[in-house]
Amino acid sequence: MADRGGRPAAMRRSTHHADHVFAVLDDAALPAQSAVAASWFRSLRHGLDPECRLPPRRLDQAEFTHAVEKSGPLVRLAQESLDRLFLSVGDAGCCVLLTDREGVPLDRRGKACDDRDFLKLGLWTGMVWDEASEGTNGIGTGLTEGRPLTIYRDEHFLTRNIGLSCTVAPIRDARGNIVAALDVSNARKDHTTGVMKLVAAATYEAAQKIEARCFRETFRNARILLAPDTPRGPGGLIAVDCGDIIIGASYAARRAYGLTDAQLGLPVYDVLPLLPGGTPDDDLAAAERGALQRALSRAQGNVTAAAGLLGISRATLHRKITRLGLSRQP
Repeated sequence: MADRGGRPAAMRRSTHHADHVFAVLDDAALPAQSAVAASWFRSLRHGLDPECRLPPRRLDQAEFTHAVEKSGPLVRLAQESLDRLFLSVGDAGCCVLLTDREGVPLDRRGKACDDRDFLKLGLWTGMVWDEASEGTNGIGTGLTEGRPLTIYRDEHFLTRNIGLSCTVAPIRDARGNIVAALDVSNARKDHTTGVMKLVAAATYEAAQKIEARCFRETFRNARILLAPDTPRGPGGLIAVDCGDIIIGASYAARRAYGLTDAQLGLPVYDVLPLLPGGTPDDDLAAAERGALQRALSRAQGNVTAAAGLLGISRATLHRKITRLGLSRQP
């Protein structure tokens, strides 16, 4: 038998936190108004009890090895960012976790003096922190909602997790799909919401750097452009081939310019001005003009030779010369 909040009758309200969770869920309007309440409602739908005291499930060695192998390149590319982020937050009693798409930490940073407590709390590699298993928490809820967020102490669904403050930022692949998450967690009582805002900013910046590095690695043989920002958000990264045809766009670029996979293959200068008031990146155009001028000068105005120096076709160079208004004479 269940009550109108959807919880089994066997659940008992023996803790203050559980009382608060159930009181919130009794108000059917709150999940539409609060991201935390919406996550609590999903947690209840998953059959979770806020009073559950069991620790997070931990993958066995074979499962963990498989998870690491699936995300191996990303873990490798993330190392420098993990180290830098930990240098920023480690002394504040935080640990840093890099998880896969399923919310399983694959790599971590933490001070040895804190590691015993972090292990007890489940903030360790191989633990499962998806929302369906652990209820509202930074990693699982951030992955579910696909956005950076902080779950601060009693915003967690499970009573055993209300001592944690967890900040997460999803990491997306070159097609904009979420493939990982970067999490900074702590169990400090003296961490105010102001401190957590600083942690959130550092976490988001580190996640963006990992994402950018993965994008550049995916298109390591292409030219990577930093697109101008737009009213929709940061311009992001765009990968183009030697003919200035778009072959890849980061999640930020897709949002800023409304790009989809179907639009890949368009000339980059046909895309950048599409936004009202938008213009191509002047710095990029200046750099490209300089590179062409140098090549033409070295080739003494010979377009075929200059194209060879640039590694592009003669037809492509002719098109660039016309677009940029360059002279073929050295």
